[in-house]
Amino acid sequence: MRITDTVDQVLKHKTFNKILPISPEQTVHEALSLMAEYDVGALMVLSGDTLVGILSERDYARKGILRGHHSKDTKISDIMTSPVISVTPRHTVDDCMNLMTEGHFRHLPVLEGDRVVGIISVGDIIKWVISGQEHAIQALEGYITGAYPG
Repeated sequence: MRITDTVDQVLKHKTFNKILPISPEQTVHEALSLMAEYDVGALMVLSGDTLVGILSERDYARKGILRGHHSKDTKISDIMTSPVISVTPRHTVDDCMNLMTEGHFRHLPVLEGDRVVGIISVGDIIKWVISGQEHAIQALEGYITGAYPG
């Protein structure tokens, strides 16, 4: 579990890898309810099967609440982030960290061609890196105590 591992590897190890789509015509209130139900911080906005945006809690806080928009009267298309920066399953964990850091966002949709196959969050990246560090520490401890095979 290294930063050179691929997004595909991370997606295969996620405990929750369900795609939660919402349409741009639905209300922000519907989106917030879905986020609360599944305990997620962002939803992919799809028109048919095409990714047209992403809606995050941050979008709602900054473009909704602070601008006086009411969630029941506001369409997702009014506050979603679009266009969306995305990655493919072949991108690396390091690629994701760099994109998220440079773009100041916490979620990256994963696309295979034009098809959405998952989403990677900053939390997923942190868990992956920590897990890799734990494996390295265990290997070093084993080596130091003589339990290392080889």
